[in-house]
Amino acid sequence: MLVLITYDVNTETAAGKARLRKVAKQCVNYGTRVQNSVFECLMDAAKCREVKQILEDIIDKEKDSLRFYYLGDKYKTKVEHIGAKITRKLDEPLIF
Repeated sequence: MLVLITYDVNTETAAGKARLRKVAKQCVNYGTRVQNSVFECLMDAAKCREVKQILEDIIDKEKDSLRFYYLGDKYKTKVEHIGAKITRKLDEPLIF
């Protein structure tokens, strides 16, 4: 299923900046960055629970927030892109 992960981490302190880097690093491991704090992730339910727990352990729930949007398997009809940033199909191989 396609899961959209978004986050807002308070970066007023050095600890907040460190949390932001950690959250972003974990999200890169599970999906593709489509905006500064937005990742599209193709994963099953078990992997989703795994990343959710990892991110919950990183953030400060008093200052930061996470949002998970579950778009399911038929996400291709639910996502529209307009603008300059190049997009790729999430289910196709990425060749470097």
